[in-house]
Amino acid sequence: MSEANTNDGTTGPVYGADSITVLEGLEAVRVRPAMYIGDTDSRGMHHLIWEVVDNAVDEALAGHATRCRVILRADGSVTVEDDGRGIPVSIHPKEGVPAVEVVLTKLHAGGKFDDQAYKVSGGLHGVGVSCVNALSTRLHVAVHKDGKVHEMEFARGQKSKDLEVTGDTDRTGTVVTWTPDAEIFSTVEVEYEIVEKRLRETAYLMGTRGLRLELEDERNGASEVFEFPEGLKTFVDHINKNKTTLHQDVVHFTKEVPSPDDPSQEYEVELALQYTDAYQESVFTFVNNINTHGGGTHLSGLKTALTRTLGAYARSGKLVKDNQELPSGDDFREGLTAVLSIKVPDPQFEGQTKDKLGNREAQGIVESAVNELFSTYLEENPAPAKAIVGKAGRAKERATGKIIEAAQARDAARKARDLVRRKSARASGNLPGKLADCQSKNRDETELYIVEGDSAGGPAKMGRDRRTQAILPIKGKILNVEKARLDKMLGHQEIQLIISALGTGIGPEFDVEKLRYGKVIIMTDADVDGSHIRTLLLTFFFRQMPEIIERGHLYIAQPPLYKLSIGKKSQYILDDPTLRRTLIERGVDQLTVRDANA
Repeated sequence: MSEANTNDGTTGPVYGADSITVLEGLEAVRVRPAMYIGDTDSRGMHHLIWEVVDNAVDEALAGHATRCRVILRADGSVTVEDDGRGIPVSIHPKEGVPAVEVVLTKLHAGGKFDDQAYKVSGGLHGVGVSCVNALSTRLHVAVHKDGKVHEMEFARGQKSKDLEVTGDTDRTGTVVTWTPDAEIFSTVEVEYEIVEKRLRETAYLMGTRGLRLELEDERNGASEVFEFPEGLKTFVDHINKNKTTLHQDVVHFTKEVPSPDDPSQEYEVELALQYTDAYQESVFTFVNNINTHGGGTHLSGLKTALTRTLGAYARSGKLVKDNQELPSGDDFREGLTAVLSIKVPDPQFEGQTKDKLGNREAQGIVESAVNELFSTYLEENPAPAKAIVGKAGRAKERATGKIIEAAQARDAARKARDLVRRKSARASGNLPGKLADCQSKNRDETELYIVEGDSAGGPAKMGRDRRTQAILPIKGKILNVEKARLDKMLGHQEIQLIISALGTGIGPEFDVEKLRYGKVIIMTDADVDGSHIRTLLLTFFFRQMPEIIERGHLYIAQPPLYKLSIGKKSQYILDDPTLRRTLIERGVDQLTVRDANA
């Protein structure tokens, strides 16, 4: 960049044509990797595996593959092998080089931009496997095709060995081996558990299509095979294995729907669901076998369909009166475990990492399919339907059932919230009497210690810094909110104290900006009861005030297990190993070594 005089007479850099940098080929991926894979931490590094595995899954979706094998090598590299058609190796008509080289070195090059090779696929932009190549110190590809093995190598996205035939083969498929680049990623250690979870998930989604996924870890000898012929039904069973279900069978249906824009293209909607006695929903959504963590239009369609279908069933079955308000959408999904998988011919994701679906038409397609098929199921299966929604009793009896009870609990919770709010308003200074507050009004420097019992509260108050540290003693073990409805939770006195002291409110009016303390510290005894109380408090914050955790306001204090006193000197010991080490050190200090022959 050249320099020139500025308006004030000084010299400085000129922003001209020579200031514009053009990044060629895969150089852009190496300069801005997060744009393509999300981040350069563990999540982004594992995303490389998903990109290659998704290519194998797309081959299975197209009906050309039945097996995908992932090997975590001892040298830190990863191998993904499939039995699909194999990446084309013939010379590309426009580029003049083998097609496999084009796929691995050119951005936006692939076989998924039209509907000829793949009707539906997870790969869209043609940047997946080329990103893997760009972000690896070495990548080796072996293509089994036309009776020959074709091999080629790359280094940080650049070709290091030309494509050559290295032998004969009696199968087809692609084998890709790469080593993540430590210059790009903060960690290159592949975690077995993360890969195992993803492959298991994919095997559930592809189970009915006959795909078998294998995982092998050469580092420790671990290996697993994932093959689930019943697909999403097995997925729901797996999620609910430690839960009590309200109906025995998993509701499952599949429907193919022509595209509203192009009747020759089809959307496939597959849903498996089951209700449990839990108070939270567990809904997982997938588009072309890609987990859409951020949801999207297909999730909106599912929620709308469930509310409409179950609401209509409740009305037609006289489970709610004509002039009575229907349960809310949250009520209809309480205790729901569902897996929604849709196949979309031309999915529009938000970003390369594909976290959220944006196709507007997907909402109506999912809503219509679920509404039709779930309505039919409820009509044909009255016993599960009554367990889910409710059943009408006699005139003086309330309707029973998961959804009706959830609506009644929501109404009771609203009344309980109003009661908590009124109690807080009547309290002096809106703060509970048991709270020993601090003097500072600067939230960033203040701390609230939630301590175990009044007996612990006394010493804590004596030892605190009154200016910045507040103490809130709680009596006994608080309610386990994981197993209690909102109305019962809000009626619990100790939970009311915590809500009032924090100042954030609860439920719909929760506002983390109103938190009165920069740090909320759980300080319980170093024993079994203390651990139990700490777990209950963590459960409360996780379920009812997750933003306090997400924003880094919640802490756990580590109380010492022992106090070691020798004479007038005292020392606090955190745990048993530290105690043993300290006692040995003190014992050795008292020893004097003498030479017996002196």
